Amino acid sequence: MMTNNKPNTIPFYQVDAFTTEPFGGNPAGVCPLTEWLSDKTLQAIAAENNLSETAFFVPVEGGYHLRWCTPAVEVDLCGHATLAASWVLFNKLGFTGEVIRFFTRSGVLEVSRHGNEYCMDFPAKQMVPIETPAGLLAALGISDGIVGVWQSDDLVVLVENKTIIDGLSPDFNALKVFKTRGVVVTAPDEEFDFVSRWFGPQVGVNEDPVTGSAHTFLAPFWANRLGKYTLSARQGGVRQGALRCVIRDNGRVAIYGSARMAIEGIFSL
Repeated sequence: MMTNNKPNTIPFYQVDAFTTEPFGGNPAGVCPLTEWLSDKTLQAIAAENNLSETAFFVPVEGGYHLRWCTPAVEVDLCGHATLAASWVLFNKLGFTGEVIRFFTRSGVLEVSRHGNEYCMDFPAKQMVPIETPAGLLAALGISDGIVGVWQSDDLVVLVENKTIIDGLSPDFNALKVFKTRGVVVTAPDEEFDFVSRWFGPQVGVNEDPVTGSAHTFLAPFWANRLGKYTLSARQGGVRQGALRCVIRDNGRVAIYGSARMAIEGIFSL
């Protein structure tokens, strides 16, 4: 027997964050919602998308409630998917205000548009020096050129130069044993103030091309090392993106980046 039942549908956008070029930066899924779906459904959508992050938001008084999911878990903060969600609101959903306010697990995050760039106002975080965890360097495939290891939301390994960064080929199964959100390897650079790569098999993302949230502690760290408060950064291996970070005197960091849409469609439930 034929039925008239139709699947529930929601808009879906795939936006490349921290780039102006096709197939660059970090792709994020964005699903605008009118009301929250179950946690299980949100996680299933993120797994179906199989992108490092999918952003979901619902309008609330004064702004939007925003959440982020990797294919495996919900996370507390995601920069590139926040940038992607902001691009969708400004460019596809008719947001006409100057500043978007997102209410999140990490507090209130504000995003404003500046020409072709978007500025995300995030809380700055610190890194604490630690002893190098046993097996970490072997898992990363690093044998020399190590300056030190720090802990923040992620483990951070500082190396001497970008040649080490470019040659990384981690053992992701070995990295999974470390109790951290992810592992960052960072180095100084001649073109940018610093470069990095981010690996997170613990949260279902082997390598994230551009991790905005990691720059909430990488930018203050490099600002202290370099003695400057506006920094240029690049992240990624095969796929890369660029950011501009400004350390503010109120305990926050402004992260600037561009974005472009790659896919627009409908998600059927």
